[in-house]
Order: sequence, then C-alpha cells, then structure tokens
Amino acid sequence: PFMQTIGSCNNLLVTKAIARRYHRFHRDSQQPPFDYYNSMLINTVDEDGNPVPLGGEFPLEENEHFNKLPVNIQQSNIQVPTNVYNRDPDILNGVFMSEALNDVFADNFQEDPTLTWQYFGSSTGFFRLYPGIQWTPDENGVVTFDCRNRNWYIQAATSPKDVVIVVDVSGSMKGLRLTIAKHTINTILDTLGENDFVNIIAYSDYVRYVEPCFQGTLVQADLDNREATALGQGSLCNQAIMLITDGAMEDFQDVFQEFNWPERRVRVFTYLIGREMTFAENVKWIACNNKGYYTHVSTLADVQENVMEYLHVLSRPMVINHDHDIIWTEAYMDSLFNTQAQSLLLMTSVAMPVFSKKRETLSHGILLGVVGTDVALRELMRLATRYKLGIHGYAYLITNNGYILSHPDLRPLVRGFFCWY
Repeated sequence: PFMQTIGSCNNLLVTKAIARRYHRFHRDSQQPPFDYYNSMLINTVDEDGNPVPLGGEFPLEENEHFNKLPVNIQQSNIQVPTNVYNRDPDILNGVFMSEALNDVFADNFQEDPTLTWQYFGSSTGFFRLYPGIQWTPDENGVVTFDCRNRNWYIQAATSPKDVVIVVDVSGSMKGLRLTIAKHTINTILDTLGENDFVNIIAYSDYVRYVEPCFQGTLVQADLDNREATALGQGSLCNQAIMLITDGAMEDFQDVFQEFNWPERRVRVFTYLIGREMTFAENVKWIACNNKGYYTHVSTLADVQENVMEYLHVLSRPMVINHDHDIIWTEAYMDSLFNTQAQSLLLMTSVAMPVFSKKRETLSHGILLGVVGTDVALRELMRLATRYKLGIHGYAYLITNNGYILSHPDLRPLVRGFFCWY
C-alpha cells in the first residue's frame, strides 16, 4: 500500500480527489457557520464545569503509530494560531466547508495504515489535522504555529521565486519603525526556501548591500544562506521586489517605465511602515502599477498577516492556469508533537495546493490552501530492500538542491542526541 501511495498518489491525501471533494463542498454548501472542535480548547471546562466555547468532549486515546500521543483516529480537529481570531467569519466558513475532509482523512488511513499526519492548511490561517489531538500552547499560553509559515505550505502555494528586499534606512526610519522594518524582513525571509533566491539592499542617501560579499548577486534562500550563503543565479521563475519604507516622495514612474514596463515581469510589493500615511499614495501606486500588493504595517502585530499577502498574489497565475506540482520538502525532525529527542524521526512532507473552482471567482486565482501528509524517511528506505541492492549496494535519497535526505551513514544530531533513523 505504501508503494502505491508514493508511486501513484491514488490513496494519498494530496490527490485531486481531495481537492475535488473540497471544491464540491465549497460550491454546494449554503449552510451558516458553525462551532468546531478547537484543538487547544477541547476537553476543557470553565469555572462552572461547563465546556468552554469551541471546546467540548473530544475522545483521545494513546496510539503507538502516532508516537504514543493521545489522538482521535475518527476525527480531525482545528488549530488556530493566537494571532488569528478563532471566530472570524472566514475561519468559521472555511472550517465548515472543510468538514468534508474528515471522511477522506479516515478513509486514507484505513486504506494505507502507514500514513501518519494528514492535514489541510487554509489560506485564512486555520489548520485541520488528522488524527485530532490536544494542542498544547507554550509557557505563555500562546500558539505561534501558523501553517502558512511552514515549508510545505509555502513551496506548494508558490513557484520558485527571486526576491530582492529593498529597505529604507534613512533618518526617519528610527526606533519602532526600524524595529518593524527588521521584523518585516525576517518574516519575508521565513517564507523563502531552498528553491528561492534573495538579496537585501539598504538605501538612504546611497545604496548598499546588507551583506557586501553578495553584492550584485542573488543567493539561495536555504536556512544557512538566509543568514549568510553561497552565490546563485536565481530561480528564473517569479521575480519580485519588496520595498520596505515609511514613505516615498515620488512614484518613480520613469524608472519603472524604462526597466519593467510594459511586460512588468518583476512584481513590486510595498510595505508602508509606521502610523503616518503622508506618502502612502506614492507607495501604493508603485505596487499597483507593477502587479504587486500594497500593505500598511503600523505595528509589530501587523507584520505576519501583511507579509503573507504576497504569497497569495504570487500564487494567482498558478491557480488560474491550474499549473502546479506535488512537492516534497527537505528532511526535517518530527518535533512538532514530540519533544523527546530520543524518539524523533526524520520526516519529509508531500503537499499540493487547493484552488477555488467557483466560476465567478475563477479569474481571480483564489488559493484555498494546501493539503499534505508527513512521510517518515525510514518508510521510504524500506522500499529499497537489501536483497535487491546486492551485498555491496546501498540506497540513498538526495533533493534537487543537493541535500541528503537519507544515507546509511547519516547520523543527524538534535540537542545532543542521535535521532532515530
């Protein structure tokens, strides 16, 4: 069954059958929003012993297949990050329409017991996870996990991209404004992966590269390279400029006319920093006339949601043309639901985007979210049976970016412990 899942994707969550079922539910549903099982609030009561809103009884039972975590293999439930209002109409409607995925998740697991976590990450911010679990917040009671920031979501939602971040460091960009600008840069960098290329330019009276070693080049946006990296030629796919400033004295139409029009191959996204909006019109004009998106970032709390908007814009051509691939992420440690380093597994995620097929919005290119599932690399390696490899043969996996996913001599360390492989 596992080989059939990987080879043909007939029974995998990230198949078109799941997308079709979601779209059909989305199209036909006329029912009002409803309450749902919030994974952070289930099985909790108030001072009077009554279930809290969005809580209620949600049976959980330890399951060996899921690292002995208490789970509900009959039903999925919903996680919403703290910075997203869990009763927002978009959240309620999206959760209601995605209820149709419950049966798909359960059927997939019945047909292929080697499957692990199956999930749907919505573009509005909620995360439907099967099997359902009790989500534990951090020591401050905050849930920072946002599915839209995960590598599998970003890679499936957009094509590879070249990004140049241009940040204003003039005299007016001080104090809180500069802090917001830095946070905006870091958030943009968090949305980039190994298939993307990036560089950062600062400007005031003169222009300089933030990292002088990378002057005039784009660098691969892997984890190490986002701090300091090797040279690259770019992804030669989506191209974008991110302008972070507290205002623009002019719209620089002559510059765009010479270098970017009429094709407008490079999109320009603008982020107006601070509460003042004196020069907002110019900043907005730059984005709107270069196929980008304008946002006003007045506080640190605004950064996350505003940065995510650019991903929706870059996904539109792919959504309209229904041109997408099933993506596989690089290897990572399965630490989201398990803090015991001794029992961590190397995992990869496989995912694909879910598009809106409503006729009235088809030309808008609306991305509903991303569906995916986790695969333990040891399950993949079991497909390469030793007797077929020969006495001196061995199997290994390598990504398109040259990173080793699996190798007999690979011994990754996590917090001083060897992980299980």
